[in-house]
Amino acid sequence: MTINVAPDWWKTLFDEVYLTTDARTVCNHELTCREIDIFCKLISINPDDSLLDFCGGHGRHSLELYRRGYKKCTVFDYSHTLLRVGAENAANLKCNIRFIQGDARNSQLEDEKYDHVMILGNSLGYVPDEKSDFSILSESFRVLRSKGRLLLDVTDGKSVRERLMPIAWHEIGDDVVVCRQREVNNNYIYAREMVLSKKDGLIRDKNYCIRIYEKNYLKELLGAAGFTDVNIFSQNSIAGINEADRGCMNHRLIITACKP
Repeated sequence: MTINVAPDWWKTLFDEVYLTTDARTVCNHELTCREIDIFCKLISINPDDSLLDFCGGHGRHSLELYRRGYKKCTVFDYSHTLLRVGAENAANLKCNIRFIQGDARNSQLEDEKYDHVMILGNSLGYVPDEKSDFSILSESFRVLRSKGRLLLDVTDGKSVRERLMPIAWHEIGDDVVVCRQREVNNNYIYAREMVLSKKDGLIRDKNYCIRIYEKNYLKELLGAAGFTDVNIFSQNSIAGINEADRGCMNHRLIITACKP
């Protein structure tokens, strides 16, 4: 099986359909709370610290951090749809969170503005070239203040190579079925996602890819971007690895690093 992926697939995939197909993960409040519990143990966050939720989608992590008293949250993402949904959720919950649209490779954000930068939920590795990873991490370094911390949550390459199932599917309610074909090729997972309605037929048929990472490569990449004190933790239990096949979300590395 060969799955061909357009280099700019990530510009169009993250829409209302995505929020349906991935709702069991990205709209799962219990899971988000478990993630934040772990993240807050790995980096020390003060209530007055400013946080950048980089490539943060609809801001589920920032919303939970805000609920816990961390009020200076900014969500940055490319998807207009996810940002709109996040802003609506924040307004409904009376959370004063800023949402910014842009390309994380060249964010145009202010230098040394944030105490912490978070890139969570496998959001690094969507653009299928290594230069983009480096650009996003370099931007993270630039916008961090001195002694600021980076928190990175990515796919664990070793675990994925050993455990990823080539075919996966799940149902959403009584009508929608999500089917995925997946293959690992070099350092990427290539996937074809078909979303079908039992009543109305095909909703979507799209291909995408996600880079998978090895620990040594991550240390080298972060070091090249300027970061020090790099620590990497394997964490396969956040999403409930025995509960369901959640693809990359079952196999994760959590990384902390510091700007000198």
